[in-house]
Amino acid sequence: MIRRSQSVRLAAAGLALAGMAAALFWWRSADLFGANAPGVLRPDDAVVLKQGGQIYQARCASCHGVNLEGQANWREPGTDGRLPAPPHDESGHTWHHPDDVLIRITKEGVVKAAGLTDYATNMPAFGDSLSDADIVAVLSWIKSRWSRDIQSQHDEANRQLNQRSKRGS
Repeated sequence: MIRRSQSVRLAAAGLALAGMAAALFWWRSADLFGANAPGVLRPDDAVVLKQGGQIYQARCASCHGVNLEGQANWREPGTDGRLPAPPHDESGHTWHHPDDVLIRITKEGVVKAAGLTDYATNMPAFGDSLSDADIVAVLSWIKSRWSRDIQSQHDEANRQLNQRSKRGS
């Protein structure tokens, strides 16, 4: 009988701890995803940037360039009919898209994320090989390479999306 009451107390303590952890996560998420938050990318977090830079160099640089420069003639289809990899520096269009779009493109691939049917691309979907945290880290590292002015414009794109989302709710 004593063992059973100890098991019940242990289970109750475990549930209480899990509940506290969930509440803490919700509280931190509310700050991160709140209406005034510029987005989910973290271009000022050194730990995230180190991880993102390593993943970018290992998984993305071969196409998008070590310095985010992309491939030549990236706006025109190559001989294979596919568009070359665009730059992720300020000369490209990456910073025009809010975080949610960038995350979906990286996770699901361009075709699925954009709802395209006849679009040929060499960009793979990374959802099966990179975690959400890895994707956020890579995109955070890319954003950290943009000027403060471009980062601010990207933050504004996130704010506008958040405002539209709030109005639609």
